[in-house]
Amino acid sequence: MVEKKKLAALRAKYAGAREIDIAPTAFREALALAFSEPDRRPMPFAGVATLLDLPYQPQAPDLPDFGGLDVALIGVPMDLGVTNRSGARFGPRAVRAVERIGPYNHALAVTPRARCEAADIGDVPLTSRYSLDHSIADIEAFYTRIAAAGVRPISVGGDHSVTYPILKALGAKRPLGCVHIDAHCDTMGEYEGTKFHHGGPFREAVLAGAIDPERTIQIGIRGPAEIFWGFSYESGMTVLHIEDVERLGIGSVAQRARQIVGDGPTYVSFDVDGLDPAFAPGTGTPEAGGLTPREAQRVLHGLKGLDIVGGDVVEIAPQYDPTGNTAMVGAQILFEIFSLAVLAPSFRRAGG
Repeated sequence: MVEKKKLAALRAKYAGAREIDIAPTAFREALALAFSEPDRRPMPFAGVATLLDLPYQPQAPDLPDFGGLDVALIGVPMDLGVTNRSGARFGPRAVRAVERIGPYNHALAVTPRARCEAADIGDVPLTSRYSLDHSIADIEAFYTRIAAAGVRPISVGGDHSVTYPILKALGAKRPLGCVHIDAHCDTMGEYEGTKFHHGGPFREAVLAGAIDPERTIQIGIRGPAEIFWGFSYESGMTVLHIEDVERLGIGSVAQRARQIVGDGPTYVSFDVDGLDPAFAPGTGTPEAGGLTPREAQRVLHGLKGLDIVGGDVVEIAPQYDPTGNTAMVGAQILFEIFSLAVLAPSFRRAGG
């Protein structure tokens, strides 16, 4: 039974009170974002859908310094590089349709939207729906402008081939470290006339000098494509198969990632097929026996404090998942990367 004195105190504080007025200080900035008015929350099923419910600012790329944004969320609806099932071009649209992600990240104790100027700036403008080569060039040009403006990009693909031009743009001045969660190493070479397919972005990024293979860790690798990943081993990447993850434990995996990438600028690339298809069936190349969403989140939480300068979530193909779970998990992972980016030691709010 509740003590009468304690019950009276709770009634005096909470009965009829507005949450934003009486909540712990740590929650108040998030509550200010969650409520459009002191006693009213935006309807999650109304209005125009955006990535993580951020403001929609498609005009930002046309403004000086992208309108003063610190973080830009971007769709990259291109899947011309797939080797199996297509459909990831619909990934950005599916993730935009997911509501109720954030604004507070309890595991990382941060409200990322309150730490920065951030917006969904729409999709990368692609000049051809047919040409993979043109699309890769368009993506690199767009992200080169983002990098020049000092904006941290967090992206939703699209297939994994989109990561190569992003890395090439962000790593043009110095090679990045990379935390790559996936079922596949994606370090295969050219075949059938192209080197830009989704099985090879990390080989191309190394060869372009955009990422440092000795500061790159690939987590959750499994499936029949192992024979294609010789480049990962020869270049010095750290490859943790799913069996290694199970043997080491999630805490040790995160610690290993921290050791590998060190204090330098680091990019996070998350392919949803790194998850077991029981949780994320909506992808082009599913592989049984993967991570759970909770395990993936724990790995990312373990990266807190690293210098995360950008990231992506790729390979969401919603038509293979009638439940919508793949897009929902992808949106949550996007939020984790957003949170890590604003916690990076080199992050400085524009004008702040």
